[in-house]
Amino acid sequence: MKIILVRHGQAEDESRPDSARQLTDFGQQQAMQTAEYVMTHYHPDYFVVSPYDRAQQTLAAFQTRAPKVPVIVQQNITPSDDARQALIDIANIDAECLVVVCHMSIVAYLAGLLTGDYPESFSLAEARVFEMDFVMAGMAKEIDRFVPEQPY
Repeated sequence: MKIILVRHGQAEDESRPDSARQLTDFGQQQAMQTAEYVMTHYHPDYFVVSPYDRAQQTLAAFQTRAPKVPVIVQQNITPSDDARQALIDIANIDAECLVVVCHMSIVAYLAGLLTGDYPESFSLAEARVFEMDFVMAGMAKEIDRFVPEQPY
């Protein structure tokens, strides 16, 4: 099984509630770059996405390339949610390949749980691919990583 963890693209400043923050034009470009890479190399069974706007907008870039892939909105993958519970919920999805679009810091904690390593920050719109026989803490190996253009 593969789980592809993706952080959303660059978002606007915190001038509105966190859940309503939008991607910038640059963030949209980042999402397109990441979606192009992931969809060229992998074939997801499901997209799993946070309910927050910027994650939904990042997912939209994936959906333009794979409109028939079903979407699951998972309420507990927002920035401050518990990664252990989120991983349990992700593990209950019957699939060979999942793309999970969410946020820092939960995305780093999910990656750390999968591999058993210390959580490492994700760049904006970064995708990391983990492979495992079954979803359980410490059972995954990172096999690929894509980082789109960054705003330096």
